Amino acid sequence: MGVVTIPLVVRGLGTERYGLLSLAWVVLGYFTIFDLGLGRATTKFVSEALSKGEADQVPQIVWTAATFQAILGLFGGLVLFGITDVLIEDILNIPPELMGEAKDTLYLLALSVPLVLLSISFGGVLEAAQRFDLMNLVRMPSSILTFILPLVGLYMGLGLPGIVALILLARLGTLAVFIFFGLRIVPEMKKYSISFARFYHLFSYGGWVMITSIVGPILVYLDRFLIGSLITIAAVTYYTAPYEAVTRISIISLSLSATLFPAFSAMEGVRDRQKIGLVFARSIKYVLLICGTIVALVIVFAKEILQIWLGTDFVIESTLSMQVLALGVLINSLAHTPFSLLQGVGRPDLPAKFHLIELPIYVGIAWILVSQFGIAGAAGAWTIRVVLDTAMLFMATFKVYRLSPSLMAENGMIRSIIGLVIFAGIAYGLKELAYALPI
Repeated sequence: MGVVTIPLVVRGLGTERYGLLSLAWVVLGYFTIFDLGLGRATTKFVSEALSKGEADQVPQIVWTAATFQAILGLFGGLVLFGITDVLIEDILNIPPELMGEAKDTLYLLALSVPLVLLSISFGGVLEAAQRFDLMNLVRMPSSILTFILPLVGLYMGLGLPGIVALILLARLGTLAVFIFFGLRIVPEMKKYSISFARFYHLFSYGGWVMITSIVGPILVYLDRFLIGSLITIAAVTYYTAPYEAVTRISIISLSLSATLFPAFSAMEGVRDRQKIGLVFARSIKYVLLICGTIVALVIVFAKEILQIWLGTDFVIESTLSMQVLALGVLINSLAHTPFSLLQGVGRPDLPAKFHLIELPIYVGIAWILVSQFGIAGAAGAWTIRVVLDTAMLFMATFKVYRLSPSLMAENGMIRSIIGLVIFAGIAYGLKELAYALPI
């Protein structure tokens, strides 16, 4: 849906307003730090409770998390409301004629913070129960509306704040449906119950996830802020459009990791280490084969894709960054499985510590590369960061959970890599042959 709508929205809003909309979503994503990791903790402990046949424990887990998330979400919204003027006037390079719209947009996003946090916990109940059919039933229309509503707003003659208001209403509807399905799956949740002792238990796990939530958005979105500050807000669009396209490839590994996290949690609950190792190895192989095939095509045909999709300006400005980002997406996709395993078996501290190590390294590299090479430098810095992150996650998984690297070879990893290299070579050869043929 994004492939279809993004060009229309860019033309309707203009590059500067679309860049502003992209940065607004970055800000909202960062304010999910007020979740304190409670959403992830909810999924883990509900999954363990259900695997042990202790459904009576679920209401207290869920309602304790949801109550504190509602309070924290309101606080986060007030913080965002309070810093909007400073963010717009002093930090971001916003054109003067857009400052009013920019402020109104962030004011509306402040109202979204509690809704987003609550959706994490109630959606986590469906994940913990491994009812991904229902998760899809909710998230598919929700995701589609995120792309369609800007077009609807443009058709209605709404400005940027009006478009954000439409998306805010869609988020409210998503939360209501999550609660409805949660009550259907676990009827015991109809009884409201909270416990400060339970909150401490959730936070002792979620605190490490919170660190990941604080540092993670910086690692993901720092490049856009640097581009907006060091270059222009229009350059953010030339970077963001291909970024949004290629990172959609990660939907494959992210969807898999969404199922793996509660599955690993349930397996750990009954101590099935052998099955964990087998699922881990096969997940890596399938992610490499599926995502790698798509990434190879994107790298080989990046120029042609941009020409058809967004036009000549994007071919000139965005081809190299799109190719570099695609490679980074493949590497990052492989990291999602060890990330889910470490959190699922009760070691969320390790990914959090890795992110703290990466942060100063990434800030320095990104500042230098963006200053020297523009948006291509931003893509390079992001890819270097995910390579480091993936390497540390794999090493930790092999060492902490005592999985042997030979497990990967035993499940066909080497053959998969060779096949992928051959496929990429054939794709490149066919492209060169097509250009060499007389027209």
